Amino acid sequence: MSTWVKLKKISLCAVGCVSLVLGIAGIILPVLPTTPFLLLTAACFAKGSDRFYHWLITHRWFGEYIENYRSGRGMPMKTKIATISLLWLSIGTSVIFFVDFFPAKVIMLVSASCVSGYLITRPTLKTNN
Repeated sequence: MSTWVKLKKISLCAVGCVSLVLGIAGIILPVLPTTPFLLLTAACFAKGSDRFYHWLITHRWFGEYIENYRSGRGMPMKTKIATISLLWLSIGTSVIFFVDFFPAKVIMLVSASCVSGYLITRPTLKTNN
């Protein structure tokens, strides 16, 4: 394997790892979108490391999430409701109590609206629960 190919694979794995960390942070921080980061992670690992890609798509938390999204099945309704609720709770609290700069408030509210709209328009996964 040439040095260029090795460097490319290492770079893709590094970007995939950073993206995975951001995706995990997005699970906790509603302002960060989880799905795009996990999809980027999957794309980077698919090209950079078969072992990392296999680990990701068979992971008990991330694997099903990625597969449901990639196949177009969507997100469970409970997940949509929880995500949008936490998003607006955190953004609303920040806008009301912590952010004084008006343009920042507007940007936060517009961002929350865009993320909410995106989530609402995604397919809803039918679950047996």
